[in-house]
Amino acid sequence: MNKKIKVGIAGCGHLGNFHIKNLIELQKERNDLEITGVYDLVTSKSNKINSKYNLKVFGSLDELFKNINAIIIVTPTTTHYEISKMAIEKDINTFIEKPVTDKVSEAFELLEYANSKNVKIQVGHIERYNPALLALEKININPLFIESHRLSEFNPRGTDVSVIQDIMIHDIDIILNLVKSKIESIEANGVAVITDKIDIANARIMFKNGCVANLTASRISQKKMRKMRIFQKNAYISIDFMKNQSEIFSMIDENDLSSNPEALLIGPFEYDNKKIKILYENKTVSNINPMKYELNKFFDSIVNDLKPEIDIESAVEAVEAAHLITDKINKSIIR
Repeated sequence: MNKKIKVGIAGCGHLGNFHIKNLIELQKERNDLEITGVYDLVTSKSNKINSKYNLKVFGSLDELFKNINAIIIVTPTTTHYEISKMAIEKDINTFIEKPVTDKVSEAFELLEYANSKNVKIQVGHIERYNPALLALEKININPLFIESHRLSEFNPRGTDVSVIQDIMIHDIDIILNLVKSKIESIEANGVAVITDKIDIANARIMFKNGCVANLTASRISQKKMRKMRIFQKNAYISIDFMKNQSEIFSMIDENDLSSNPEALLIGPFEYDNKKIKILYENKTVSNINPMKYELNKFFDSIVNDLKPEIDIESAVEAVEAAHLITDKINKSIIR
């Protein structure tokens, strides 16, 4: 793509503001990017953006679509399907905040429709670009058991969907990407406490390759927590998404000289008639802004005609799993 990327933003709420700030930074760094303007159904929100950043405000989506070739959709989840379909129909490259849609049927319809168009579509599963996870890119991860906890204090934002679609879906997406196996079965429990939708949930996902994942998500907790623990043969990996760092404990043979000499060694000691040692590594990637990073990846996919790393296919899988969990919980609730 030789022409300039003319990007528009649909949605000027809390999250939309973060996207706009990062887009302004990227516009200074990329000579192929131009922020064309913004649109929000609530005009006071878009006018506030205009006052703050001097960005053009469009009065309708149609008007916005006529002036752009890429869009960042940061509207409520319930509107993603309609706006995305309109954009894709007009051959506009589309970035959709997670989750891609709130209904499985709409997700599959959007996938089918997108496959018939020559546009780039990326979904904003931002935690894939968390420095703690990026630090593990060169690590061979083959999980046997995964445990995740994603707990948040209550915030009215995001309550148009359940805690599963709002918060747990981050971990669902990451786990599906790590395990790379079809789901065998799901067990789940949850309750609505403050809103009329599920506010706290636990799910146990069994995969066809034997891996088991246990996920807990809450949006009514006293303290925040975003952790994932991965257990695999001879290794334990702890990921802290809030601290942006990962720790790896691996069991190796005492005579193994291939390990990182700077890593902390515990041992050696004897186990199962072998002398082994425990290797400890603390991993992180510095100076990464995950939102800016994911937006940059989206624009790179447009310019270089590449498949986006977090494409609509993987996003649809996450939505489908989230809805399977939700259905399990809804069927177990005594009314």
